[in-house]
Amino acid sequence: MAGEASAEAARKSSQEAQEAAQVAQAAQAAEQEPEFPVIGDDRAAAFFDLDNTVMQGAALFHFGRGLYKRKFFETRDLARFAWQQAWFRLAGVEDPEHMQEARDSALSIVKGHRVAELETIGEEIYDEYMADRIWPGTRALAQAHLDAGQKVWLVTAAPVEIAQVIARRLGLTGALGTVAESVDGVYTGKLVGEPLHGPAKAEAVRALAAAEGLDLSRCAAYSDSHNDIPMLSLVGHPYAINPDTKLRKHAREKDWRLRDYRTGRKAAKVGIPAAAGVGAVAGGTAAAIALSRRRR
Repeated sequence: MAGEASAEAARKSSQEAQEAAQVAQAAQAAEQEPEFPVIGDDRAAAFFDLDNTVMQGAALFHFGRGLYKRKFFETRDLARFAWQQAWFRLAGVEDPEHMQEARDSALSIVKGHRVAELETIGEEIYDEYMADRIWPGTRALAQAHLDAGQKVWLVTAAPVEIAQVIARRLGLTGALGTVAESVDGVYTGKLVGEPLHGPAKAEAVRALAAAEGLDLSRCAAYSDSHNDIPMLSLVGHPYAINPDTKLRKHAREKDWRLRDYRTGRKAAKVGIPAAAGVGAVAGGTAAAIALSRRRR
């Protein structure tokens, strides 16, 4: 009996010691990684890239599908920039000359169309092609910031009108996007500045933070692309979401947090849907770049 009692006491002592160690480890982990986002921190905000970060695929591609379905483009218009988009998909890089030519072609197509027309179409296309392609994991991250009382912004090279539709549908604060010029509600065929891409995103976030009185060291940014390293490097809480190879490597070197919501670790290359056709994919994607504007 005495031996059994002694063994039982030893077992309980060992169990209590193990539980105490687990509590200590949890406390240490919590101390090393404080709760985030911080509730009530109104000088913090979150900035989310759109394509492959918030949404599966490219918003411009989905928007282009909708425009092509509505016979917004003619085949002869698509041929001019199909090869630039094909290069981007195959090579996985953005050649400045290709981007310039594709952008000029797209601007010529939307020239003369009314802004209101494209805004209405954007609402319809979101329901048709985009709503079911939002990554639930990224959506939850955005909601966590909203629940903490922080503002959440999309930051994308996509047209600002389309970005604003998506932000509104997701309940986010707003969106920064590429801006195209319009006069009296009609597209002129010119951009206002350059597409919101790469370093331009960082500049836009810095300007917005200054206007909003934000402390970037307390803000978070989320992206899948190495092109957004300048934006991610601005904030105190950078996240690599569904990262490409270069961003994954950089994030590991910098000890940034990673989240991958894809079925596989490496994203599969996107093929060209037969129903859409090569022209719809290439042309619609490139043309949509020009659909944001500044009203004068």
